[in-house]
Amino acid sequence: MVIQTTMRCVILRILLVVIAHVVFVLPSPASAALGGDETTVQADQARMKGTLRSTPTKAYTVHEIKAQTGTVVKEYASLTGKIFAVVWQGPFLPDLRQLLGSYFEQFSQSAQKLKSKHPRVRGPLLIQEPGLVVQTGGHMRAYFGRAYIPELVPQGVAIEEIQ
Repeated sequence: MVIQTTMRCVILRILLVVIAHVVFVLPSPASAALGGDETTVQADQARMKGTLRSTPTKAYTVHEIKAQTGTVVKEYASLTGKIFAVVWQGPFLPDLRQLLGSYFEQFSQSAQKLKSKHPRVRGPLLIQEPGLVVQTGGHMRAYFGRAYIPELVPQGVAIEEIQ
């Protein structure tokens, strides 16, 4: 019985190493995540299995993806082609790891810190860190949120426009 338990532990460790390799070493598909390149918006559309509508303005372009689930994601791209903000609203939360990209870890750590300081507080979440602002909330079947990088917001664009 001890040999079986030891063997299970060895197999589990090997499996964890393989999973870690797949998750962290192999390249992931490009997406127009926060701070990323606008040219990959269509990859997000395909991944969300949604329809895409792009609306240019003088200072930026809004790429709106409506997923089959009913959730709408807007990716705001500056004239330089960088995604400076993302907004979501709908009955299901989108994949925040996909939308926030390299900022997801910062968001996740900040959210955990807030949770540990205020474990009983419920309601909307506001994270204001250097280089990242995330506002999110809602309830089952009605989620919303926005995230943006203050330094990347084009000059002359009011934060209130990002909705």
